Amino acid sequence: METPNPVALAATLARELDWLSAVLSARVQHYFGSENAVAAMEDLPAPKLPADATDAYSQLVQREQLNRAERLVLILALAPHFRPQALDAFFLRNSQHDRRFSEVGGLQAENHAGFLPTGETALFLLAGNDLACRLPFQFHLFTDSVLATAGLIELEPTNAAEPALSGALTITPEALALLTAGYGVRQPASGAVLAQPVTTPLSWDDLVLEPTTLEQLHNLQAWLTQQSSLGQDAHLTRQLKPGYRVLFYGPTGTGKTLATSLLGETTGTSVYRVDLSAIVSKYIGETEKNLGRIFDRAERQRWILLFDEAEALFGKRTAIGSAHDRYANQEIGYLLQRMEQFPGLIVVAATAKGNLDEGFIRRFHAVLPFPLPGPVEREKLWRQAFAGIPVAPDVDFSVLAQQHQLTGGAISNVLRQCAVAVRQHDQPISTAAITQALQRQREAFN
Repeated sequence: METPNPVALAATLARELDWLSAVLSARVQHYFGSENAVAAMEDLPAPKLPADATDAYSQLVQREQLNRAERLVLILALAPHFRPQALDAFFLRNSQHDRRFSEVGGLQAENHAGFLPTGETALFLLAGNDLACRLPFQFHLFTDSVLATAGLIELEPTNAAEPALSGALTITPEALALLTAGYGVRQPASGAVLAQPVTTPLSWDDLVLEPTTLEQLHNLQAWLTQQSSLGQDAHLTRQLKPGYRVLFYGPTGTGKTLATSLLGETTGTSVYRVDLSAIVSKYIGETEKNLGRIFDRAERQRWILLFDEAEALFGKRTAIGSAHDRYANQEIGYLLQRMEQFPGLIVVAATAKGNLDEGFIRRFHAVLPFPLPGPVEREKLWRQAFAGIPVAPDVDFSVLAQQHQLTGGAISNVLRQCAVAVRQHDQPISTAAITQALQRQREAFN
């Protein structure tokens, strides 16, 4: 990957931040009736970006065709990261009430000494006290503008009794890394992010399943491509709730994640995986907040959501033995509510249908089995995995398929070990090498 140019990026960000400071100063002067105030905020246009700009910030602004308001909100969300002092003017106090002006919004962080903008801050910057100017931004900017649908900014959730716009206006971690071409904050690899993108370079030909399961997957693919037109049918809209929930069940390595990835790849839809076991172990007490953020963003950006390790939350119910159990049940109820309200496709993956609560299973529109492959399917998986890989004449994939009851995922693990040996010794893969890899596979997974 080409190394980004920090000089070009720094110059672009400096111009945008200078513009933000000028608009902020003009808005404050205009709001408080200063004689030096500009006649209109439009007299301070956004900086021009060169058509041949090479930095990621300029390229994104041009690619998404961000308008003046969207650029202003974007650089406002970035300011605490790159020039926090640019927002110090918002700390001005109302001498009559001896507190900050409520109309500018904003939060004071626990560790960050600077001003943290909220949705209210953005609207004050854009519209001041002009209600007619404020309303279009209030109902558009944080829901269906490019900033929201592209996942560039977020409004942090607030308490039920507080206005939604009092939530902190933040740049998403992914957008920060993208806009700064690698110079932004990276998400930790420890799983602190609840939803992770899932992609695949494979095709439907690489997915070896029973014909009935494949047929149902193609039906799901058709629903994804026809979703918009189905929503315009008045009769269907009355009879059917939006969204599609499907359960994939089967042993690990049988293709549940690959099938979901292919549904996304073939319909141009992003797939994000949510690890339910991580939610239970890491986010007890904050589950509703984190799940709410996932669902809100997934709905805005029309994601396919894949919930893995379903048994962690939706196993067969046992008696409630503690307050912790009751709280966990409340969180499960919240998750079920959001799943049923979600207008897109939700895939829930489990290793065995029998491990799940029957009431939970009844909530799905379709249930697809991913069984262990039989000898014929296993031979096809062996041949697909080793296609284009030099193998010795003694390798017989039909025999391997008969002798070893493996999933496609396990066969891929065997290939991984054999491929390393091929590179090390520069010779074709022999039956002995495959047998050794199989033995390591058995030892590793018992």
